[in-house]
Amino acid sequence: MSVELSVGKKVSVTVPGSSANLGPGFDTLGLAVGIYDTVEVEVIASGLEVEVFGEGQGELPLDGSHLVVKAIRSGLAAADVHAPGLRVVCHNNIPQSRGLGSSAAAAVAGVAAANGLAGFPLSDAQVVQLSSAFEGHPDNAGASVLGGAVVSWTEVPVDGRTEPQFKAVNIPVHSDIKALALVPSFHVSTEAVRRVLPTDITHLDARFNVSRCAVMTVALQQDPSLLWEGTRDRLHQPYRADVMPVTAEWVNRLRNRGYAAYLSGAGPTIMVLGTEDVAQSLLDEAREQGIRVLPLEVAGPVEVKVLK
Repeated sequence: MSVELSVGKKVSVTVPGSSANLGPGFDTLGLAVGIYDTVEVEVIASGLEVEVFGEGQGELPLDGSHLVVKAIRSGLAAADVHAPGLRVVCHNNIPQSRGLGSSAAAAVAGVAAANGLAGFPLSDAQVVQLSSAFEGHPDNAGASVLGGAVVSWTEVPVDGRTEPQFKAVNIPVHSDIKALALVPSFHVSTEAVRRVLPTDITHLDARFNVSRCAVMTVALQQDPSLLWEGTRDRLHQPYRADVMPVTAEWVNRLRNRGYAAYLSGAGPTIMVLGTEDVAQSLLDEAREQGIRVLPLEVAGPVEVKVLK
């Protein structure tokens, strides 16, 4: 029988955004970046109250279909506790549907909040599992839970009945590496952008991506000079270029200037990793085109504070 949480218990969660794929590591590599959503969750006597400020305000649902609420309930169930009612207040800074892990961050925030309300019975691995289940892959969620860079994978049981197991482990990031996000004004649907990907690829392209994914793990950990080579990809970015021409143009322009630019997640955000600043003239031109320029640090893990 589940334990009922006491009215008035309250937690605050600060969760970083993330950049997935990092070029060749499709659904595998992720990086936590320093743009944050904050979610406050309080146990109330009954009902559900949801408020959203910042990104998504006036657009996101304010009922039980809100992803943070669904994730809270998933986390509470896993911790075997029950809340008579919930008040959820979201302060969002991560742009929605732009390839910076807003959905994964919402799922992580909800599960982490539930874990805090319950007294932290869930391990990091369990938080990764529960939050990744909402999207079906753990690259973004794993990065937001663990911080830094992650290698992630999914174990699909052969029995057809057991749920997939989502896994992620940290890899250290060289202290000189910083990120720069160029965020276009338009949204994209992750599922719509996935539909342009082919069902089969050549053995040559598969070999290319395996090698660059390996190079990327070395670049992140010990040799940032390899970041340009490590962000090369033939698995997904070439196929997505036609549906995001502005993004593709900027990725190519930056790479032609020697910057390790890639499509962040499903896009349309362009991410640049490196140790040197991008030329100011390029950033000024991007801003003139209505593209937001966000200098970002590599972020740490999700943080949960018990307030009451």
